[in-house]
Amino acid sequence: MRDTTKRRAELADFLRTRRARLRPEQLGLPTFGRRRTPGLRRDEVAQLAGVGVSWYTWLEQGRDITVSDQVIERLAETLQLESEERRHLFVLARGMVPVATSHTDIAPSPPGIQAVLDALSPTPAILIDDRFNLVAWNEGACRVFGNFSLLTGRERNRIWHMFTDPATRQLFVDWEQAAQHAVMHFRFTYDQYIGDAWFEQLLADLQLESSDFRTLWSQHNVQASCDFYQEKILNHPQVGHLHFASTMFNVPVNPPLHMVTYTPCSSETLTRLKAINETEYTRELAH
Repeated sequence: MRDTTKRRAELADFLRTRRARLRPEQLGLPTFGRRRTPGLRRDEVAQLAGVGVSWYTWLEQGRDITVSDQVIERLAETLQLESEERRHLFVLARGMVPVATSHTDIAPSPPGIQAVLDALSPTPAILIDDRFNLVAWNEGACRVFGNFSLLTGRERNRIWHMFTDPATRQLFVDWEQAAQHAVMHFRFTYDQYIGDAWFEQLLADLQLESSDFRTLWSQHNVQASCDFYQEKILNHPQVGHLHFASTMFNVPVNPPLHMVTYTPCSSETLTRLKAINETEYTRELAH
């Protein structure tokens, strides 16, 4: 309760300061005479956002009222918020981070991240977004998992690929455990975006396509950090078993991105990894 009250107070203060920094002429509003307060008035914000004046006043007063995603979007547009400010508004008003506005495009890789991934090679490293789509990768990842650049659309979604690509079952020595962890992580993320069209469609398609996914999903297991650190054994078609420590790092951007590295757990794996990277590509598909 205390946290909720504090968040409402923060929301009220944020709305007031964003309103104060705008001038009526910026939004095409007429100005008559002298104004008592800097920036826009509450009634002007309410009018532009398409909400009631009393309702918006209560929001700025930190009262306990319900705010929909659509209203937050309109307020963000009216107050001309930048992407980080928009995210901040969502967190304060709804207690959650908004999903990226586009549900079809894969989030772009931030400047400099590709150089970091490349510097880690031959250690495999990938970058995924909050929807489990592949955003970027290094050559080491392609040598182990296959050539990601040949994948398009939903093929680049790691959850989809886990349950719809038969070769993935052969790659993971303990596929059942890997699949269980994947669904637990997906459940944690999905629960923050229930009702979002993109997530709902992916969920429906996964349940239709994979009986294994349906079974794991019905168990309703959830774990936020299940992918932070895991040991995974892969059965590479060229060199056999590879033992990795999979570690996930959050990249503080909006929308959220996550870097996953696969560090060799043994000298034998490191030797085999180097051998893979010294040969030409022989695998055309990512698994």
